Amino acid sequence: MRVLVACEFSGIVRDAFIERGHDAVSVDLLPTERPGPHIVGDVREVVLDGWDLMVAHPPCTYLAVSGARWMASRPEAVSEALDFVDFLLGLSIPRIALENPVSIISTHIRKPDQYIQPFWFGHGETKKTGLWLKNLPPLQPTNIVDGRTPRVHHASPGPDRWKERSRTLPGIAAAMAAQWGGLTDG
Repeated sequence: MRVLVACEFSGIVRDAFIERGHDAVSVDLLPTERPGPHIVGDVREVVLDGWDLMVAHPPCTYLAVSGARWMASRPEAVSEALDFVDFLLGLSIPRIALENPVSIISTHIRKPDQYIQPFWFGHGETKKTGLWLKNLPPLQPTNIVDGRTPRVHHASPGPDRWKERSRTLPGIAAAMAAQWGGLTDG
């Protein structure tokens, strides 16, 4: 399966699909943190045909309800963020998963098909995350664990805090690759 992982600098989701034998490539404005197939650039400028699946992680700065207090002063940024989400969801790629924390996507575009939590996939923490799905089933929990620490919410301030908050946890990436990577058209 050819998998495009949009807006991912970490390489975590890309590598989970590669480990399962898929042809996966990540694309982001930033270089990848892990060696592997990666395009530095805007996903809107990447050839967007020939992919079987796209997992997209659009920046949540002007989408997440946790940042609502800043949105009123930046309506043009909010509009651009929503247009980007609409673009990603409207691509002709047969299967699409778009992930974002609880966000205004729900009220401006459509409600997510599913909310997931890291503790469903082996990580003892909370971060309610929505999945907007096209021709994909909801993710099933793979390893429900104790612990409900809001680690991401309590991350120390700093210039790279957003990076730590935006990385997909390996257990979630592994579930995506295992459950969605095994789908066929037949």
